[in-house]
Amino acid sequence: MADAVESMIQRYSSAGSSRNGKGVSIMWFRNDLRIVDNEALFKAWASSSSVLPVYCVDPRHFGTTHYFKFPKTGELRAQFLLESLVDLKKNLKKRGLDLVIRSGNPEFILPLLVEAVGAHTIYAQEETCSEELQVEKAVKKSIGTKAKLELVWGTTMYHLNDLPFTTARLPDVYTQFRKAVESSSRVRPCLKLPQTLGPLPDSLGEKVGDLDKVPNLSDLGLRPREQVSLAAMQFTGGETAAIQRLCEYFWTKNCLRNYKETRNGMLGADYSTKFSPWLASGSISPRFIYEEASIKYEKERTANNSTYWVLFELIWRDYFRFLSMKYGNSIFHLEGPRKVRTKSWSQDKTLFEAWRTGTTGYPLIDANMRELYATGFMSNRGRQIVCSFLVRDMGIDWRMGAEWFESCLLDYDPCSNYGNWTYGAGVGNDPREDRYFSIPKQAQTYDPDGSYVSHWIPQLQELPTDARHSPKVGYLKKIVPLRFSNPGRTYKTSANFRK
Repeated sequence: MADAVESMIQRYSSAGSSRNGKGVSIMWFRNDLRIVDNEALFKAWASSSSVLPVYCVDPRHFGTTHYFKFPKTGELRAQFLLESLVDLKKNLKKRGLDLVIRSGNPEFILPLLVEAVGAHTIYAQEETCSEELQVEKAVKKSIGTKAKLELVWGTTMYHLNDLPFTTARLPDVYTQFRKAVESSSRVRPCLKLPQTLGPLPDSLGEKVGDLDKVPNLSDLGLRPREQVSLAAMQFTGGETAAIQRLCEYFWTKNCLRNYKETRNGMLGADYSTKFSPWLASGSISPRFIYEEASIKYEKERTANNSTYWVLFELIWRDYFRFLSMKYGNSIFHLEGPRKVRTKSWSQDKTLFEAWRTGTTGYPLIDANMRELYATGFMSNRGRQIVCSFLVRDMGIDWRMGAEWFESCLLDYDPCSNYGNWTYGAGVGNDPREDRYFSIPKQAQTYDPDGSYVSHWIPQLQELPTDARHSPKVGYLKKIVPLRFSNPGRTYKTSANFRK
């Protein structure tokens, strides 16, 4: 597999890139922890004669969530981040660079590094949500006229500048957005970086100090958690692991061929691509996935609904990113982008704790919530179900669920997480309201033999398969009645919880 990964990386490298810049540039890594298809890194290289790569471990990322004070970054995502930094450092070293890792606010660290190496420009990936924008503003102010801050778009499959409308005129319905970009826009090809990105600035150790230290969890005030034996897949942070997963899923196991049919699964490693944690950290680019699926796989294996459906999901991810630009902080507010004020929400701590800890008495809810806490991941289908249960059956403030997801998810990013939760709560820009997922119906359709719930709740394994979702004895009492309980009835349902 290592050879396959290296071969793939080489296909996205170039020996013919031109470099005419002078002086020193700084590459400020943020949520783009990769080498392949990183335009900000390419611009930093092309505009200078030497590059200083930097990552700032911002203590604000390890505080608490805005309203309900959960840990902002849980142990599992923090460990995934640290693994990503180790891998990025290794990959940069292969190309003649290294990664300076500093703990502290970027607006304090970057001006010092600008002065130390005499950098003329800081390059970084452009972000869209308020916390990240405030940091960008603070960095610009702190560096003053000493250097420029150049932000480069690199988070989406479709480039911001290639949309057939401004973000202010972004359609409020996903289907309209998708059809417009598919008919009027194109996905830009991946940017090929040169084999060698060095050198580093002269006498770097004397100027900036130790380059080798990568923090550990205790440095972040966190304790490591043991890996869970029940987890179907162990996620490892970094670009190498991301490309390895793509090689395995697309090429070795050929799972892409049947993705559309399997994507609503809940148990196992290969029912879905599970690219989302690496996409969220920027360890893999959506354009890279597009080229491998839509160009190479379709040419060499097959083109079908499954290959298209992977792109369909990536367009959803784009859509939430652009919506965050259109609606700003309203995606974090109780009333949401549509300013819905008619709903009264509860913040009942007992009910929420039962949901959070997977002790509601509903095996399908409890299994999903236990998987989330244990692994940092939950299936697309599971996310829809637990969201619906929290807001529709419990009547709990949706922001409590969104912030718990923010704390736990390996694949957390503010745009997708809060975009999905506002949709699920009926306060998003989607005009459909009152979306409901019937637990009996979902269980009957997606876990008919109870294999998923008995996997995460082992005591249910002793029950007959048709009793695992509704045990009469030996399990927890149901904490609330269901709003609707007829498994044969069809209810309005939401767009998928896009990852």
